[in-house]
Amino acid sequence: MGIRRAYESTYILNAALEDGEIAAIVKRVNDFITERGGSFLEINEWGRRRLAYPIAKKYNGYYVYMAFEADADVLPQLERFFTLEEQVMRHLSLQLDLKLRDFRKVRAEAQAARAAQLAEEEKNSPSN
Repeated sequence: MGIRRAYESTYILNAALEDGEIAAIVKRVNDFITERGGSFLEINEWGRRRLAYPIAKKYNGYYVYMAFEADADVLPQLERFFTLEEQVMRHLSLQLDLKLRDFRKVRAEAQAARAAQLAEEEKNSPSN
């Protein structure tokens, strides 16, 4: 068992795939991490988006962002997995600073509290 670290990774899949095929690849990536003792902090599927520049003559991609904790030796294996998976057009993985993760958590809680406050004010305000 190695040193446990927090990482974030974003990868772009070929958007021409069917939804079932995309879901299968995302599940394979998630299973790859969990089988090696990793745990997810956050997974966001951003969906199909236009690429900033064409990649292999493709103009759209399916974006997936994930933040996870895993042993240090898992990241090179994940990078290799992304490289070998033909439908992954681009990927980027970074070590996630714990201070940044804590800041994001506090910011998300503050945004949720503000949204709840605005909803309460809207509910209590008299209709004009």
